[in-house]
Amino acid sequence: MILVTGGCGYIGSHTCVELLSAGYEVTIMDNLCNSKAEVVGNIARITGKTPTFVEGDIRDAQLLDQLFARNTFRAVMHFAGLKSPGESMSQPARYYENNVQGSLALFQAMERHSVLQLVFSSTAAVYGNASALPIREDSPPQPPNPYGRSKHMVEQMLGDMVSANLAWHVSILRYFNPVGAHKSGLIGERPAGVPNNLMPYIAQVAAGERECLAIFGNDYPTPDGTGVRDYIHVVDLAAGHIKALEHLLKNAGVHIYNLGTGRGYSVMEMLRAFEQASGRNIPFSIQPRRAGDVAASYADPQKAERALGWKAIHGINEMCIDTWRWQQNIAATSV
Repeated sequence: MILVTGGCGYIGSHTCVELLSAGYEVTIMDNLCNSKAEVVGNIARITGKTPTFVEGDIRDAQLLDQLFARNTFRAVMHFAGLKSPGESMSQPARYYENNVQGSLALFQAMERHSVLQLVFSSTAAVYGNASALPIREDSPPQPPNPYGRSKHMVEQMLGDMVSANLAWHVSILRYFNPVGAHKSGLIGERPAGVPNNLMPYIAQVAAGERECLAIFGNDYPTPDGTGVRDYIHVVDLAAGHIKALEHLLKNAGVHIYNLGTGRGYSVMEMLRAFEQASGRNIPFSIQPRRAGDVAASYADPQKAERALGWKAIHGINEMCIDTWRWQQNIAATSV
């Protein structure tokens, strides 16, 4: 059985689908601060298998001890945490408490119960404004905000714990820009309030929920002047977790991998592709650059391909089509 913290969230839920489809039993632990319990039922509808669900917080050491005592977990996939870079600038203490303190409580419980196999959900935000592209795993970390710094702190924590106890088996996965949704239309990204990420914002404009997409800067040194990012389909990302899990069960130590496509798309490319996928016109306005934004960021994913046998297979059209299907399903179910 695999324990998945934050398993009702966007990436966690898609990974639960992949785990169940691969024959693993799954227990989800989620405090539902950024997700909904109905996701568990939708995971079951997709896979025909119902994961066990425990509502709770990873900062609750007593609950963690009870959970580990009642179950025999083969490994933990740790997604639980806060993830808005902008919000982290105004609420840094909240991010350090949830992401760092929460992770420490989880890792301590794992050590107490001798469950030392872990896949950790990190982020390409640890790289900040990388000096060279594509970004490799040995690029010096320089996270630009408390969100990125909290993830990097957890990475450092894990490195120290592995050095102190060589029985640990750890995979750290640095995501680039997850987009898309499951092809069933039953699970996807559903941000509370104003979306922080490009794709759900574009989808809401296409659906008429928002008036206009703000594009921050069109004077970057990129082909069309708008920022370039490495967008990866969430199903590809979830599949990477299964490959990482299979690898770490056989290999001790700490292993860091980029999960991206190795290809960057500009904001305008994403907008035009979404217009084609949705058949809708998407109004936009050009706004000044935002402080801290970089011109381009995309991964070198070769290490994951060599070590894990993993490679992203979904392209920009599938990313947009699947997002639009999910957005339409949200609209249909909220009427």
